[in-house]
Amino acid sequence: MATLKGKALIAYLVVCVFWGSTYLAIKVGVTDLPPFLFAGLRFLVAGLLLLVIARALGDPLPRRTDWRTLAIVGLLLLAGGNAFVVWSEQYIGSGIASIFVVTVAMWTALFDAIIPGGASELNWRIIAGLLLGFLGTMLLVGATPAEILAADKRGPIALTLASASWSVGTVYAKRHPTQASPYMGAAFQMIVGGVTVALVGTVLGEWASWHLSTRGIGAIAYLVVFGSILGYSAYSYALRHASATIVGTYAYVNPVIAVLLGWLLLHEPVHPRTFIAMGMILGAVVWIQFSHKLAVGRSGGRAVATDADTLRAVTDRPPSRAPQTEEQPS
Repeated sequence: MATLKGKALIAYLVVCVFWGSTYLAIKVGVTDLPPFLFAGLRFLVAGLLLLVIARALGDPLPRRTDWRTLAIVGLLLLAGGNAFVVWSEQYIGSGIASIFVVTVAMWTALFDAIIPGGASELNWRIIAGLLLGFLGTMLLVGATPAEILAADKRGPIALTLASASWSVGTVYAKRHPTQASPYMGAAFQMIVGGVTVALVGTVLGEWASWHLSTRGIGAIAYLVVFGSILGYSAYSYALRHASATIVGTYAYVNPVIAVLLGWLLLHEPVHPRTFIAMGMILGAVVWIQFSHKLAVGRSGGRAVATDADTLRAVTDRPPSRAPQTEEQPS
């Protein structure tokens, strides 16, 4: 279960497609709305809606013993991760931003290997795949090192911190399992993250510049439905059933989806360089998947032990009293 199969693969692809389409919506939203209130209220609304949907489908509320873990994950992923991506797009173009966002895959692989409790290892195969994907993204975006260095430093600094926070949250989630369903857990995380980010916006006085426009409402609605309810829930599900290193490669696929959507829907031009870059990125994702599967296969019994919780998550059975290691806390 360390690699992507079945429903976990479908969830991963949902993340790639929907989160690949959110860059434009974020850029539109932050143009009309203050960043922290925009990000915070988006997640708060999405979390409340998902909570209602999950309860209607029969999912129980998270146990009190799980609240701490879900809150920490929500803060790391949404308050520390996504909110600063939104804030940074005031100062940096989406193309340059995507270069820094794809480092999520590298950060996640690093933390997944060095934080105790997982089965991943950062071998030369995975490092080579991560570098190939990063170079492919630079080629796809067409950004040169000079352009990256010339960018407003507030954007890159915020994006680097956001990527690191998101990655730590991803690995923390794998190391601290809960019994909450993926959807109820995601709802709780979005509510905690949304309230926190909205409070930051309130302290910064953003309500004075909060004026809803048609564009702003459209951006919020799109991000609530596709970016949060569908995308974030799918991310939680995929992370529950596959390694953090593998799921983290969604960051490489997002720019590919964004370019393809621009080509199909907006008739934006593509060049031979575009297809070469896409080949490099997709090749890197497949290579990392294969490398991780090879490493898990060599680890033998350790992989079986770490998959025990995943099997329990699939069957929705109550946990045993045996030690738990690898399961997403949502």
